[in-house]
Amino acid sequence: MYPDHQQFNACLPRLEKAERITGLYDAQVFTRRWIIRDKDPALKALMRCLDKARSNEMAASALLDFKSALASRGLLVRASPV
Repeated sequence: MYPDHQQFNACLPRLEKAERITGLYDAQVFTRRWIIRDKDPALKALMRCLDKARSNEMAASALLDFKSALASRGLLVRASPV
C-alpha cells in the first residue's frame, strides 16, 4: 500500500507538461528519466534511496526526500483543486 496517499504533479526540467506521481514506482520512473536529463550525482543518490525502500516507513521517507528534491529545484507542481 502506498504510504503517503497523496498524489502530486512533477515536471522534468525544461518540459511544460506535468507528470502525476501516485506512488513509489512513479517516483522511481520519474527519477530515472530525470537522471538521464540532468546527470546530477545527487539524483543518483536519490534513486538509490528510492530503490532501497522495502517497507512503508522507508518508502514514506524516500518519497519525502523525492518531494524535497523536486521542491528545491522548482519542479513540484501544486495540484489545482477540482
